[in-house]
Amino acid sequence: MDTKSYLRISDSDRVRFEGLYARYRLLHDAPDACRPMIIINTPVDGLPTWEERLADPLVMLAADLDQLRPHLEMQDDRVPTVRVQFGTAQVAAAFGCRIVIPENNLPAAGDHVLARAEDVVGLALPSLNAGWYGKLAEWTAIWQEHLPEGVHIQHPDIQSAFNTAHLVRGNDILTDFYDHPAELDLLLDKVTDFMVAILKHTKAAISDDPDWFFDWGALWKGAARISNCSMHMISPRFYREHVLARDIRFFEQVGGGRMHYCGTSKKVIDEFLKVPAITGLDVDTGLHDFYDLCRRAPAHVVLMPTMPLKRDSVEVQRMLAGDWPAKRNIIVAVEAASVDEGRALLRQIRSSLPY
Repeated sequence: MDTKSYLRISDSDRVRFEGLYARYRLLHDAPDACRPMIIINTPVDGLPTWEERLADPLVMLAADLDQLRPHLEMQDDRVPTVRVQFGTAQVAAAFGCRIVIPENNLPAAGDHVLARAEDVVGLALPSLNAGWYGKLAEWTAIWQEHLPEGVHIQHPDIQSAFNTAHLVRGNDILTDFYDHPAELDLLLDKVTDFMVAILKHTKAAISDDPDWFFDWGALWKGAARISNCSMHMISPRFYREHVLARDIRFFEQVGGGRMHYCGTSKKVIDEFLKVPAITGLDVDTGLHDFYDLCRRAPAHVVLMPTMPLKRDSVEVQRMLAGDWPAKRNIIVAVEAASVDEGRALLRQIRSSLPY
């Protein structure tokens, strides 16, 4: 398959993307003078199964390129990015967790490697090609060889210190907060150490920009996204006492970045916002009030709903009526049933902006 010509980005689109990159930078550099970015997601038919994608790097690349086509047609604010998708357990697999592939789904952790909290003392830091990271390096090199001009590679999923520690230790980690806090802290430190090392290693393979990174079809300030989904399993106090310092250290050592949080706990979000180097956050708007979060978040933190909003959602209806959040540095993704519907919806949303 000649993927270099499989998707062609026109000269006019390249110029348009340069303008988009400049506008994305304004979300961080000029939060009071920027405009929200709008991404419209539409269904893409005929995509291969995950088994087919995971068996062939070019099949996976072509599937990602196919998902860019509607955005090129609608000319929304999604930037042309693709990602080698190996699931959420890559760091855990490097520490020795077995990987399983559910039917037509992404790889996941199939077991835990720390039967006892005390075993963390002998847990060695993985090499940079442990688990699936050697395969990731191979596929990344293949993608770089076959990538169409103008398309960028996003970072692989890295999760977060607690998310991965939970996979490595299993649910017993929840009682470790009470019974083995020192061993818990050591595990979080080891996971953080490896995350810093592997992030720098994987970033060097796909980008020479130390200040910005591509993720979820957008451009973000910093170097990486971490996923703190499992944080709703513990109290905000435990996050402050055991996890916060590791999140701070990770972002400080890699150059900042954003968080993903699809959990249910509301209070822990305010703890996330205390991380000095956080530059972005997405949350599930089905569980959290996006407009309220826009009022609470620091000016420099770019916000985004985790899941694309439905056209009939409260948030989209408010926006279409001109009732936008006062916070301007936001990224809004909205669902549409087709390219034609998406194009019309994009015009409506853009015309509803009060500035």
